[in-house]
Amino acid sequence: MKISKIVEQIPPSGIRVFFELVLGMKDVISLGVGEPDFVTPWNIRERAIFSLEEGYTSYTSNKGMIELRREIAHHLKTKYGLEYDPEEEILITVGVSEGADLAMRAIIDNGDKILIPEPSYVSYGPIATLCQGKPVYIKTRPDNGFKITSKDIRASCDKKTRALVLNYPNNPTGTTYSKKELKAITRVVSASDLTVISDEIYCDLTYDFNHTPLPTLPGMKERVIYLNGFSKAYAMTGWRIGYACGPRNIIAAMTKIHQYTMMCVPIMSQMAALEALKHGDRSVQEMKREYRRRREFVVSRLNEIGLMCHKPDGAFYAFPSIKNTGLSSMKFAQNLLKEEKVAVVPGTAFGESGEGYVRISYASDLDKLKEALMRMERFLLKARR
Repeated sequence: MKISKIVEQIPPSGIRVFFELVLGMKDVISLGVGEPDFVTPWNIRERAIFSLEEGYTSYTSNKGMIELRREIAHHLKTKYGLEYDPEEEILITVGVSEGADLAMRAIIDNGDKILIPEPSYVSYGPIATLCQGKPVYIKTRPDNGFKITSKDIRASCDKKTRALVLNYPNNPTGTTYSKKELKAITRVVSASDLTVISDEIYCDLTYDFNHTPLPTLPGMKERVIYLNGFSKAYAMTGWRIGYACGPRNIIAAMTKIHQYTMMCVPIMSQMAALEALKHGDRSVQEMKREYRRRREFVVSRLNEIGLMCHKPDGAFYAFPSIKNTGLSSMKFAQNLLKEEKVAVVPGTAFGESGEGYVRISYASDLDKLKEALMRMERFLLKARR
């Protein structure tokens, strides 16, 4: 059978290709998967179990349960002073990944350009291509912490540029932005008449200063499609639940696509998410403290063994340089897996500018991280002989 040329030309996920190698291997310490090692807090799981016992097994509104949308609106207003109408400006999605897909499909016409800072999460570019848009990658640099600037955005824009994808804290680098840095970005966004798809799924895992949602800044709410969810901060990856907020015409367009593809998010996941927002903050703070502790250890240890690594401001990833080994990112990751059974993700999985780096997830317990870093040190010592 014939396959769509667009689909045929899209490469498979660099993360998944590499981790096919891990399957079946014994004694592997995986520092690759972007998933909390914590189990979803018990009260959240219990609420989902009880919802089944109560008979909550039906469809919900395409937009999601109104109770959950109201709670999200309340949460955003209480925490950030950010106001969205739960009836018309909030959509519950199957994770933030679906939210990003819906957002791009709702705004992109054939040939429109979408700016994507790189290294970037693996799905943004392929989604843009599937929408018949053209991804334009803005390469970031380690000397300024892998951040884009207003100058970078301005230099990348032309008449066909429609949108900017901004993910912060960032996967894979852990980079995030201060309020001052975001304000500088918003000025060029407004001047260039861009829509911003702001993926802030790691917002609650910002360690050294308070996170600033992009739509809270002057003139941005009407320009931003705000994406967030429950996977990372609440350790709910398998529940597949996120949400999108934005202008009502955009949310209506996203809902139209969503109702033909997904219908709605499973009601059990929505009930769990409702519990998470109402009674989950204590668990979030406990997990955040542990991630911060691991961050300090991992970054310090990486630099100690000779892999230069900037301290990430958020998420649970370190992005060390492996350039001094003389190996490519893929070769480094392959050899490390083969010789020491430690799995990391080649930086090239996140774009060309990831060459010379690997992504390490510190969403693993401290003992595993200590063992993994010891194995990495042994690997480096052998490689330098």
